[in-house]
Amino acid sequence: MPLFQRPDGVLLRDVSPVRALMPYLMRGRNESVVYHETYLDLTRTLPWLEQWNAARPQGPKATLFHLFLWGCAKALHERPGLNRFVSNGRIYQRRGVFLSFAAKKGFRDDAPLATIKLEFPRDEPFEACVARLTGGIREGRGDQLRPVDKETRFFTRFPGWLLRFAIGLARFLDRHNLLPYAMMRHDPFYASLFAANLGSVGIDNTFHHLYEYGTVSLFGVLGKVGPRVVVGADGRPEVRTQVQVRWAFDERINDGLYCAGSLRIAADVVQDPERAVGPPGKVGGGEGKGSG
Repeated sequence: MPLFQRPDGVLLRDVSPVRALMPYLMRGRNESVVYHETYLDLTRTLPWLEQWNAARPQGPKATLFHLFLWGCAKALHERPGLNRFVSNGRIYQRRGVFLSFAAKKGFRDDAPLATIKLEFPRDEPFEACVARLTGGIREGRGDQLRPVDKETRFFTRFPGWLLRFAIGLARFLDRHNLLPYAMMRHDPFYASLFAANLGSVGIDNTFHHLYEYGTVSLFGVLGKVGPRVVVGADGRPEVRTQVQVRWAFDERINDGLYCAGSLRIAADVVQDPERAVGPPGKVGGGEGKGSG
């Protein structure tokens, strides 16, 4: 039993003996990682996004990545067994759904990355989510320093030996549930999911590791959109527009069957947004159908 409660999670006391033992048999996330690849069909998705944006000429434009993040948040709310993490050999249920992702500040090789972390409330309409994501990305790409930027600049001024000590101390405090929430609040490594839209920079076929620091138990990489040959309904090959998604998952928090079923919710949102969100031309309504 831990002496202190965590500000970001609730200790799970009813897990099976095998599940409770797994964090002691597999101590790190990359020792426990399971990789999974899937392809999402965009036959309905891309026309829906085009019509959705055309119906809102003055509003922020929705992208495939926005829809992907909204679908992931929906899956995490509907399947809370995916929204867990392991700390110091114990499994916790996370308080809230938080997604982190990185955005390039410019389309240059030397352009820095802005890492963004946002909370995704339950039942948030897709339109509101797009507006928040657009604002978060704009803020991350701007010149004004955010709290996470200030913290990073502060610590990177330390000499190497002091920086190693500071990070080691943070890890120690985190293991014993003593790390202040103020240090987790904006930290992108304390999130339900870390996502990367590598397809936006022309990169495909990439798996990403999990981070040992922090609490992220799930990493999703969205690849390039393009034509792929698939087996059609009549058994013959046909060309469909698809996107590759590659996942890394810490299997200590739940079993693979539960994880696959949960990720299927996000896949269904991306592949059939009209069913999850509503008709693309309906402004300000019909979007409470999909909780996110």
